[in-house]
Amino acid sequence: MKKRILAAMMAAVMVFSMAGCGSKADEKTDDTAKTEATDNKVSDEEETEIQVFIAASLKNVMDELAAQYNEEHPNVKITYNADSSGTLLTQIEEGYECDIFFSAAQKQMDQLESDGLVVDGTRANVVNNQVVVVTRKDSGTKVTGLDNLSEAESFALAGGSVPVGKYTRTALMNMGVLPKVDDPSAITTEEVSEALGGLEISEQDNVSKVLSAVVEGSCEVGTTYYSDTYGFEDELDILQTVGYDLTGNVIYPIARVVNDEADDAQNAAADDFIKFVLSDNAKKVFESYYFDTNVE
Repeated sequence: MKKRILAAMMAAVMVFSMAGCGSKADEKTDDTAKTEATDNKVSDEEETEIQVFIAASLKNVMDELAAQYNEEHPNVKITYNADSSGTLLTQIEEGYECDIFFSAAQKQMDQLESDGLVVDGTRANVVNNQVVVVTRKDSGTKVTGLDNLSEAESFALAGGSVPVGKYTRTALMNMGVLPKVDDPSAITTEEVSEALGGLEISEQDNVSKVLSAVVEGSCEVGTTYYSDTYGFEDELDILQTVGYDLTGNVIYPIARVVNDEADDAQNAAADDFIKFVLSDNAKKVFESYYFDTNVE
């Protein structure tokens, strides 16, 4: 009788053991299937390259976003062209191959759209930024902001066709330093200098060059974007964060550009990358680089 009971217990143990093995095998099969599905998705994507024209102030954050995007889409090569939005606009109008334009201002995107070079339904506002007056920590400047900018020995200022240069001119115009005009970007650097009592101004081609002029000490102060101070916290002091009441919103729009040379895979990748840039995950990355994602 005892032998029969022992045999029954051993049989039950074997049944449960086999059931457990089967469950683990099923889990392995499920995991393998998921991995294979992901691998197949990656391998199914056709290799392609997209040309993305970005405002110079976006370079650092967009490098990180490209790296994240390529983790899921390694077959898509993202090539950036970073410069002032005005320069990028001119290049697109001259026929440079471009799939996506990410501008630091609405003006350049408006012009591109009026040229018929924006793909319908793809334009969207991504982030907001702020103009700041900066100096080296060891500069000893008397300047505290735009109010006493004329006390500087030298000033790094982007040209009027560069968004940050236009926003700076707009702020000075709204403060009464510069005369009221319909298009602040048309105000020359010489006119800004004269309005500031003959201040020595070094005109720069884009916002990154303004930042470099201040960091390297060739100019005492400069106006750049808050996002551009990322990584330079130990070298720069922000003398003033210029309010939107003076500059207006500093909105960065993105859109897919009409590219007659692009094939279906290239267009699909461009659409998907824009979708990624507008995602909640990308918003967190933008915020970590001092951009404001509240653009409503």
